[in-house]
Amino acid sequence: MHRAGVSFSILGQAAWAPGVDTPEQWSAWAAAPWPIAADGEPGVRAMPPMLRRRLGQLGKMALETAYAALDGRADVPTVFCSRHGETARAIALLADLAQRAPLSPTAFGMSVHNANAGLFSIARADRANHIALAAGTSTLEHAVIEACGLLADGEPLVLLVTADTPLPAIFAGFADRDEQPHAFAWLLAPAGADGVQCALDWTAAAPDEAAGGLPGSLDVLRFMAGNARQFERVAQRRRWRWSRDA
Repeated sequence: MHRAGVSFSILGQAAWAPGVDTPEQWSAWAAAPWPIAADGEPGVRAMPPMLRRRLGQLGKMALETAYAALDGRADVPTVFCSRHGETARAIALLADLAQRAPLSPTAFGMSVHNANAGLFSIARADRANHIALAAGTSTLEHAVIEACGLLADGEPLVLLVTADTPLPAIFAGFADRDEQPHAFAWLLAPAGADGVQCALDWTAAAPDEAAGGLPGSLDVLRFMAGNARQFERVAQRRRWRWSRDA
């Protein structure tokens, strides 16, 4: 069976969720996960207030971790990923449209999938390339592949940021995962650089994953915050195998 994969180093990382925002708290959560509270936002103190006020919960979580993992570096390309993105903003805009109410240009601008990535670059006056993607239940894996492609093209560092929040109530009947608010960021470098050595490989798989359980990004975050060296999950007819050296 054909097997493909990528390897990379994680030089820096940060994670945030309501009530879980230190490495010690993430380690405790990874050992025995508890339901993450739906409400709560980080301060994102590194961002100018006039820009910070545009962010919702998802954007604040994403950029809190992005600033922390990047640690002041500039000219680093970024890959932002989210399965659902700013769905709540989009639903609010559609509700206004249905009521023939005027739409907020700011709300519309912040509802698109690359809005948080764009605001992050504006706040830092950074012209580095940024990408925003969504790929269903394997969104994080595809973001890693995209980031590794940039590294293979010669970029010395790539910042990967993922964030998601629960779906709005109107979509509750369609939810196939126990969605919980969370975000994390990894500063990636080519394999062999200083840092945590990681690999991701995949093969075709059937049947697909069963409904329920943690979303893929939170499952991987649990693996990275725990003590295991290997982790495997099935999503979108692929068997994804994660491994790390420490």
